Amino acid sequence: MRILILGAGKMGSFFTDILSFRHETAVFDVNPHQLRFVYNTCRFTAPEEIEAFEPELVINAVTVKYTIDAFRQVLPMLPKNCILSDIASVKNGLKKFYEESGFRFVSSHPMFGPTFASLSNLSNESAIIISESDHLGKVFFKDLYNDLNLNIFEYTFEEHDQTVAYSLSIPFVSTLVFAAVMKHQEAPGTTFKKHLAIAKGLLSEDDYLLQEILFNPRTPSQVDSIRTELKNLLEIIKNKDAAEMKKYLNNIRAHIK
Repeated sequence: MRILILGAGKMGSFFTDILSFRHETAVFDVNPHQLRFVYNTCRFTAPEEIEAFEPELVINAVTVKYTIDAFRQVLPMLPKNCILSDIASVKNGLKKFYEESGFRFVSSHPMFGPTFASLSNLSNESAIIISESDHLGKVFFKDLYNDLNLNIFEYTFEEHDQTVAYSLSIPFVSTLVFAAVMKHQEAPGTTFKKHLAIAKGLLSEDDYLLQEILFNPRTPSQVDSIRTELKNLLEIIKNKDAAEMKKYLNNIRAHIK
């Protein structure tokens, strides 16, 4: 299959690496410096080069802020039988865009990134495939994600947004609050160092991505639940209530089993 990958960043390079030995691949990025480290693939910096390649599948791996803009830039160069795909963690506007594009599409979300995941061992990681996607597109990504040993889930666009609001906004907010109140330690403990590493990794992500996840309409209710739990925990701590603390810890242990 001829596969065009938009964007030669972390995820674009990752998909190029895993696909280029099985398929005929090309990477398009307007910044030629981004293409220095991709290999075994065609490298395009101008949209006109795409037309001659005639891709059968486009994987959009650009920064989430520019996902739709990147699609619009290359649409005139694509054959009508080409399948569009994205791997965006934020799907805002994508469903409407696909419906209006006239192209078949498959939308998925690898629930991992180069910041935290070990890309050589993804057996503990997950991926979501959007159920409204084209059948052949879903088959392609199911086969690909199975080869990567990912745990695959199929959700609608709506269900995906609900999942992201829960699984990303809660850890993101918790990490940001930790980073906001932390003080640098000369002799940090193991737990502190782990939290600090997570905070540094999170804050190395694109600001727009963090913003879009936190601005998800479902995020405020998740943040409210954190605030409620903090209020309950603070009350127990202030009162030095050993019985309530034991009960609280036991409830949490049962919750995370």
